[in-house]
Amino acid sequence: MMKKYLPLMLVPVLLLTMLTRADAGVTAGSFSVSPYLGGYSFFGQEHLKTRPVYGVRAGYNFTSHFGVEAATGYIRTEVKGSDADVDALNYHLDLLYHFMPEGPWVPYLAAGYGGHWRDYHKSGNDFTDGAFNYGAGLKYFLTEGMALRGDVRHFVMKDHGDTFHNLEYSAGVDFMFGQPKPVAAAVSEPQEEPLTEPVPASEPEPGHFKYCITLQGEFDIDQAQIRPEYRDEIARVGDFMKKYPTTTAVIEGHTDNVGSAQYNLDLSKRRAQAVVDYLVENYGIDRSRLAARGYGMSRPVADNATDEGRQLNRRMEAIIDCVFEVKEVQPADRLCIALMVEYDTGRADIRPQYRAELDKVGAYLKQYPTTTAVIEGHTDNVGGYEYNMELSRERAQNVVDYLAKNFGIDRSRLAAKGYGYTRRIAYNSTAEGRAKNRRINAVIDCVVKK
Repeated sequence: MMKKYLPLMLVPVLLLTMLTRADAGVTAGSFSVSPYLGGYSFFGQEHLKTRPVYGVRAGYNFTSHFGVEAATGYIRTEVKGSDADVDALNYHLDLLYHFMPEGPWVPYLAAGYGGHWRDYHKSGNDFTDGAFNYGAGLKYFLTEGMALRGDVRHFVMKDHGDTFHNLEYSAGVDFMFGQPKPVAAAVSEPQEEPLTEPVPASEPEPGHFKYCITLQGEFDIDQAQIRPEYRDEIARVGDFMKKYPTTTAVIEGHTDNVGSAQYNLDLSKRRAQAVVDYLVENYGIDRSRLAARGYGMSRPVADNATDEGRQLNRRMEAIIDCVFEVKEVQPADRLCIALMVEYDTGRADIRPQYRAELDKVGAYLKQYPTTTAVIEGHTDNVGGYEYNMELSRERAQNVVDYLAKNFGIDRSRLAAKGYGYTRRIAYNSTAEGRAKNRRINAVIDCVVKK
């Protein structure tokens, strides 16, 4: 009988798969209701025929990986070799673990415990036994609110010392409720969507760029005093900020991984503050233009397994915010420019009115031929993860192509990188926030000797 039903079940599944774009996945805090249809096989001494099973599941996802689900399935079967009807009912509570929950394809494992009730019509006997089940399945998300689902379960139960093994295989649809969705209109309380971490100091604001200087200098163990031999390094920052009094700076402290995380975090903050104090006392920089931030061991730039790598990680970064044209300054260690470029929804081609923004980068790279650049693409959270990653890569690549074609920049000096919506700088719950997150940054590394 199941051979007749399976093709009918598979046809709409295949059609939906071909016609629908799937970008969603399992989300924390979502509920699901899942009707299903399949087959149920009895093995061993039960002597019952394989028949269809009809059921429904209801679940809740504590996280994107872990969920719980209550299920019940009804089977109408007969005793082999006779026409004696038997009703059977499974009911159980299961735990689910989802692999790759971001979708669209989400495999999972399941295991749980419940009961198995059976009623033999001819004899009038019925009984209930405990039943353990385990298995695996696969969900394919058609939309954020609906997924196709296939599931296979092995049921194990005992009755009067005998162990029975049954197999359930089914296909169904998950209907999802309560999962977070992108908000189309402004939300009055954006604090409901907290930023996962502070905006990095190297992230420029529109109309500004970041002039970044890496200060390699050693400190005595557990000390934050600046050694005399490294004062020339800090002088680069002091002289620059004195020359351009509209600039502000964040001094970042970083360490290697020797010692505990909290120890290194405190140490990096003290060392960053020492540099701020030095700039105030020796260069007259107003404290309102300076900020100290410690990151400890959390942002290494080299392998901590070697002495050389640990030395590179024990560093200070001066991230200077500038509001004038980049042509006014010589190349920094690193220059990060926010390009004010807008795109049509779902498109990656560059509008003509934004080419002047790209021309700033092209002119700078052409003026300093030893520089290289990474073009970073970022999006808001409208759409799925993979969709936005691919879209951000396409937009960054189009900027690379524009610079190579119009300014003759060798492609070996350029790289395109897409981050999708993983590095937001504003709340996605408002139209203004989503616009800020849809951005292109040009990060220029400079190797000009000072």
